Amino acid sequence: MTDSLFDLSGKVALVTGASRGLGQYFARALARAGADIAITSRDKNTLSAFAGEIQALGRQCFSAELDVRDYSSIQDAVAAIEDHFGKIDILVNNAGCNIRKPALDVTWDDWNTILETNLRGSFFVAQAAARGMIRRGYGRIINIGSVTSVAGYAGLGPYGASRGGIRQLTMSLADDWGSAGITVNCLAPGWFRTQQNRVLYENAAWVEYICDRIPVKRPGLPDDLDGAIVFLASESSRYITGQTLLVDGGISTGATKATV
Repeated sequence: MTDSLFDLSGKVALVTGASRGLGQYFARALARAGADIAITSRDKNTLSAFAGEIQALGRQCFSAELDVRDYSSIQDAVAAIEDHFGKIDILVNNAGCNIRKPALDVTWDDWNTILETNLRGSFFVAQAAARGMIRRGYGRIINIGSVTSVAGYAGLGPYGASRGGIRQLTMSLADDWGSAGITVNCLAPGWFRTQQNRVLYENAAWVEYICDRIPVKRPGLPDDLDGAIVFLASESSRYITGQTLLVDGGISTGATKATV
């Protein structure tokens, strides 16, 4: 095995939802592997400092405003990125949101906000990026899912539905676009501390509980995802498509302490 299997030099990667959190870690990892980076957020002004960080790594970086709940915004952002770089080789469909509530308290608007952002938005960003990928005969699409793509948790009904939908969508798009040289996979993190769930990590009892259920006995650290994102973006994964890669410390095994 050679380093060239993981070398992204000459590639352009679009990472949505890169104003904070895991989106920034994904972009850093891809930049370190050699890719030039396009980053998006609903507010372009929130990207300036991070764009400078990517450029300091020796990579080109282009920032674009993108609201994944707005079809025109998606088309405009993808067009601007392709106009700037001439192509998009890699898409990391990371933009997402959550509203954590008991099922009986979820409102109609809560449901729409989550599903329109996480599922509908991911589909239409993928569609927009895939048009150019199909013309060029090459693409890597990485949809960001979650351990909730394969497991259910109380208080996460709409979120789990959106992430389960991402897993199914990934398989469908892989079949649609495989003949065009595009792979489509789902990267599904387990319990990582992010801006969305930071309140949970302020509860020591909850942290102890979740760590007890994770076979490696700790939540994920953001750089635990670096290898997986580069793998799925690179030539090393060229014969892998339609798959969900769980990076979750093993919690999806359902393992708990033995009682015998």
